[in-house]
Amino acid sequence: MLWIKAFHIVFVASWFAGLFYLPRIFVNLAMVAPGSVAERERLVLMARKLLRFTTMLAVPAVALGLWLWLGYGIGRGPASEGNGWMHAKLAVVLLVIGYHHACAVLLRKLIANSSRKSHVWFRWFNEVPVLLLLIAVVLVVVKPF
Repeated sequence: MLWIKAFHIVFVASWFAGLFYLPRIFVNLAMVAPGSVAERERLVLMARKLLRFTTMLAVPAVALGLWLWLGYGIGRGPASEGNGWMHAKLAVVLLVIGYHHACAVLLRKLIANSSRKSHVWFRWFNEVPVLLLLIAVVLVVVKPF
């Protein structure tokens, strides 16, 4: 079980690294001057590759987490028996998956030049995974409920 936990932590950390950097590329894409075709194409290429790689990291992160939860029973059971932290963590995981999906949607819009979001909006959007990771770590380590 410790090997599963270790690899789960590595894949989650790697997944989040991608989620931290991808919106930074979006900030730069939103700031590209009209007519800067080479810069835009380079940033789009970087974003596409990073999204693909981040998605490949998310799959084992989620799979290993499910293995720990369902296979080893970590956090299984009703919230009334002290497993409320896991219920909350699973909600956070769903939010992270939703954020990842939102990144894919935003990238498609940026590529199609149909995004109306400013670089400032993307800077704020970039802070979301930091908060989600903080909440998840506190829930797992502290187990507040």
